[in-house]
Amino acid sequence: MLRTQIEDALKASMKAKDDKLRVSTLRLVMAAIKDRDIAARGNDNCEGIGDDDILELLAKMVKQREDSAEAYEKGCRPELAEAERNEIEVIREFMPRQLDEAEIKAAVNSVVEEYEASGLKDMGKCMGALKERYQGTMDFGQAGKLMKEALS
Repeated sequence: MLRTQIEDALKASMKAKDDKLRVSTLRLVMAAIKDRDIAARGNDNCEGIGDDDILELLAKMVKQREDSAEAYEKGCRPELAEAERNEIEVIREFMPRQLDEAEIKAAVNSVVEEYEASGLKDMGKCMGALKERYQGTMDFGQAGKLMKEALS
């Protein structure tokens, strides 16, 4: 379903002659999905990747662009940083709303309580539960930091 939404958005953007950045970003997303589909066929998955895998891919693409934008800022290239941020906006249209820091903290505390985690040895189990429940909606880098604080 998510794949169809992205394909439809790409077609509509091309027909409407939208800005080139939107069209090129959507093409990049579709190319990445098709690349993952090809890899999945090697594992006897003829139908390609599902929505969860697409969400994971989109999150990875956003993270890459955030890192690039930060590097461009440090390198005094604000125009390139702005282009990366514009691509992030296009990609995020297809992702669920991201949790803010307070919501992530509440989720971390809830999982720690639920698993009765008492130290860093329980971090893997707790992070696994978070990834299972909040895939695509949570920044797991930030969640990891908050989890370490909660378990220390």
